Amino acid sequence: MGPTKTTGRWISQEAFEDLVKENIDDLGMDPTEALQDAIQTLTLQGVDLSGIVTCVPGHTNANPVIDCLNRLTHLRTQPNQHEIAQAFDTLHHLCSNANANSNSNSNSNAAIATKNGALQLACSLCSEIPLSDSALLSALNALSSLLHDVHSTGTFHRCDGPKHVIGFLVANKGRVEVLSGGFRVVAAAATGDEIVKEAFMELKVDELILEIMSLHKGIQSLYDAIRALLTPDDARVVASQVYGYARKFAKIGIAEALVDSLSAGLSSPDLVSACTTLKAIAVNDEICKSIAEKGGIDAVLRCIDDSGEQGNKAVAKVCCSLLSKLAGSDMNKSAIVGKGGMDKLIKLSARFADDPSVLQEIMSIISVLSLRAPENAARAIEAGAGDLAIQAMQKFPAAHQMQRNSCLMIRNLVVRNPENRTILLNNGIEEYIRKAKQAHSNCKDAATDALRDLGVDNYNL
Repeated sequence: MGPTKTTGRWISQEAFEDLVKENIDDLGMDPTEALQDAIQTLTLQGVDLSGIVTCVPGHTNANPVIDCLNRLTHLRTQPNQHEIAQAFDTLHHLCSNANANSNSNSNSNAAIATKNGALQLACSLCSEIPLSDSALLSALNALSSLLHDVHSTGTFHRCDGPKHVIGFLVANKGRVEVLSGGFRVVAAAATGDEIVKEAFMELKVDELILEIMSLHKGIQSLYDAIRALLTPDDARVVASQVYGYARKFAKIGIAEALVDSLSAGLSSPDLVSACTTLKAIAVNDEICKSIAEKGGIDAVLRCIDDSGEQGNKAVAKVCCSLLSKLAGSDMNKSAIVGKGGMDKLIKLSARFADDPSVLQEIMSIISVLSLRAPENAARAIEAGAGDLAIQAMQKFPAAHQMQRNSCLMIRNLVVRNPENRTILLNNGIEEYIRKAKQAHSNCKDAATDALRDLGVDNYNL
């Protein structure tokens, strides 16, 4: 066995067992005392025991994860589809976040499994043995639960895991269950690993995703996979390639397919995922304008209306967040306002007047729409943005993020619109901004800027 990969010191399974054995043989400790002493000593020395089966030597196989891996090893030579499916199901149950049981040192079952060759075993089983439908699905579920850090994703890459998973997806385009399981593996493997992202892109995962989207709607894990591929989350990499991937996703039509899905009557979780995924693709002005040209603004505004009528907080927030991203393009700002966006947002704020988490998202998009756009700032005040700020700041003094977003919005409403300053000051906004500045440290700078641009005296106090 190789060493456990850690952020500090590492130890092999054999070395750990040798230390416990020395405690027993040389120091005369009983097995339980010897084990606890070894764990404590290594922990104090800064050794990460992730993936180590911490038990008395000779009893390693008592660990349920090791038992399961031994069973799969046996089934590799004597395949039985039903038993393979059961063994993978057990491994998934033991290693998934929802079900994993930690040992006395909080080492996860997934770490123990990957330390002891689970990924190599799973990939070889999947590639060497034609699996039945149920066994394949069980294997994909197990794989997704094993991929928990860069050590495991690196092993997955070295075992040609991306190639195997893409092969399963291509061969099962009509089976939503297998597609869901396969894209869960893509999402888990691509998370935090730039090399795996690149491997999937070289295998043309983007073209496969577009094809699958044309065949099936609302596969949650497909959206998760797109976001994982487009998130620059590998700390080992100075310059991530994900922005180039996002441009490629947009170029081949995935952004357009996501826009279409917003109008396809998706369930709430799928609609939320579709919006956050479209936001991940909208990485530059050109893509934002392209999304608008394909009907993206109309689709989001419809979803905003629907979320208000249905009282769906999750959809309301994510739609406002997506609209903020699209409004990064000045051309889109005008389009949003021209399509009645300000009135729709103020109407939405009335629907969710008792929820500061929604109000802060509404304030954020109004702030973006008003940035360097005095005509939009004037329209916002006409629609009721000033009243929104005053009423919300008065009603939710403890909601620090909402208070901060309100200050940012107010600044953009008044910085190029002197007439708006008079309206807001006459309605008493200064009092609430000063209260927010004193009550919340994260509001200090935003509140100071708002007071300065309102033209009040002593704005630094």
